Amino acid sequence: MKKMIYALLIVAMVLTLGACAKTTPTEDTYEQDTTEKETFVVGFDQDFPPMGFVADDGEFTGFDLELAAIVAERLDKELVLQPIAWDSKDMELESKNIDCVWNGFTINGREETYTWTDAYMANNQVFVVKEGSGIETLADLTDKAVVVQADSSAEAALGEVEDLVATFGDYLKAADYNMALMDLESGAVDAVVMDEIVARYQIEKRGSAFVVLEEALAAESYGVGFLLGNESLRDQVQEALEDMAADGTLETVSMKWFGEDVTTIGK
Repeated sequence: MKKMIYALLIVAMVLTLGACAKTTPTEDTYEQDTTEKETFVVGFDQDFPPMGFVADDGEFTGFDLELAAIVAERLDKELVLQPIAWDSKDMELESKNIDCVWNGFTINGREETYTWTDAYMANNQVFVVKEGSGIETLADLTDKAVVVQADSSAEAALGEVEDLVATFGDYLKAADYNMALMDLESGAVDAVVMDEIVARYQIEKRGSAFVVLEEALAAESYGVGFLLGNESLRDQVQEALEDMAADGTLETVSMKWFGEDVTTIGK
């Protein structure tokens, strides 16, 4: 009987020690927890060169994504690049799947919908047509097929000129501008309405016989957009951008992508 009691006591002690070993954090555990970085999740359209796109090596790249990477490093955060459907950006922000939208995101007309950084770049919405198409002015778009990306700034800008849109033969919407430009190249449409900075980059890289009409649809500015009310993270990113403008980083990245300084912070 004494032997049985003694054995039971030994078993109880072993179980108690095992439980303590599982519940008491080690020094290594504490070190691991404290070295984990906060993430900075950037939502972007992966078909929007040169702001954000998939490079030939399959990696995400672009002017905006490079700026985001530098900001994340300066904030000591882990950058997570999250491709999104452009017309789902509000849902992605509201569900906290992303921290911001950073991808040629136009402030104009959306001032009260998101919490914004200051504008870091200027842009125009323009019409792109085939060279030699005979379309030289907005009046020449009468009875022509015009395409725009769904839920884009170009679509919003066209909403302000209903009289012009009424002259189009067809007014179409595409999921992305790569598809729209392919339709233009094939002759399926006559004009694409899009961001000038993207249009000129595409023309240069594709070597396509496209031209940008001189008459712009609308002038606008790009910013980094956050969920309305997320001023804390916005302020961190804004400060980093201002520091990058002051030390020449914004200019260096702009020269790499555009051959000139197109940034506007601190100007």
